[in-house]
Amino acid sequence: MLPDKPRRIVIVTDAWLPQVNGVVTTLRTTVTTLRKMGREVLVIEPGLFKTFPCPTYPEIRLAWFPGGRLNRLLREFAPDAIHIATEGTLGHAARKWCLRNKLPFTTAYHTQFPEYLAARLPIPASLSYAYLRRFHGAASRTMVATQSMEKLLQAQGFTQIARWSRGVDTELFSPRDKDVLAVPGPVWMFVGRVAVEKNVESFLQLNLPGTKVVVGDGPARSMLEIKYPDVKFAGYQFGEELADHVASADVFVFPSRTDTFGLVLLEAMASGVPVAAYPVTGPIDVVEHGVSGVLHEDLEQAAKAALALNPQDCRNHALRYSWHNATSQFLNNLHAFDRKLNNA
Repeated sequence: MLPDKPRRIVIVTDAWLPQVNGVVTTLRTTVTTLRKMGREVLVIEPGLFKTFPCPTYPEIRLAWFPGGRLNRLLREFAPDAIHIATEGTLGHAARKWCLRNKLPFTTAYHTQFPEYLAARLPIPASLSYAYLRRFHGAASRTMVATQSMEKLLQAQGFTQIARWSRGVDTELFSPRDKDVLAVPGPVWMFVGRVAVEKNVESFLQLNLPGTKVVVGDGPARSMLEIKYPDVKFAGYQFGEELADHVASADVFVFPSRTDTFGLVLLEAMASGVPVAAYPVTGPIDVVEHGVSGVLHEDLEQAAKAALALNPQDCRNHALRYSWHNATSQFLNNLHAFDRKLNNA
């Protein structure tokens, strides 16, 4: 019989510090929470290996031929469960190792990779989905954050899907002084990676009074700064400074059509800031339309309507999300080994 819950857990991820994105935030917070729950966790990430720049994303480093060292790390740590978080070189090496040793593993679907790739290269989404279906098909469970993401993957032929929600730090992200930025209001804000797949320009093109603010960085920033000189680009912000920026917004505008969840949506709502977004996967699962935000295909209409929402209702909605509950889901989804790793 399998153990109820594993105690020694390996998480293999190609996404880790110094990257700044929702996947890294989710994994780091999950690791911290698992350790508070009494679990021993080893994170196998690119910083432990020689790396090379990811094509089209040079700021992301991928592990170079990680198989040998990954093998040693796994055997030395002797986990009783392995989770493969991403589909990069480390993810592939870990998947290959688990299959060779006939050990179960779980995966997660964090990013709508086919849509991201199609936005950058002439590669049909159907080919990308076929590749991902094969990668995740060997897992005992593939974790997704929302119901709509589950339905999307099921429509693409994915099986063994389990739910793994997200949480928000409601102490850090809370209502604060609105005058931090000292710019004319209303303040309309986007927080995230400034890249083509985030559809940031759809936000910048809106005819809105006051000031648009972009918090974050990425390959499209320099071009957009030149094209939209009236927009305030604040760059990356962290911790208290990030919380100050988010809380200073009057409306949080989320133009992405490809995010699987959008942690920043929870951070905005926890700060008492209503959300304006398209009615797509991610926002449609996280935002309560007409209460904590407005979802509409006309993003400008959504933004102006969101301005009238009650900040306390936004905050109350975000309080439903807990990292402890999300991490408990993750822990329950793991597939513990029924034999010692050293005997594999």
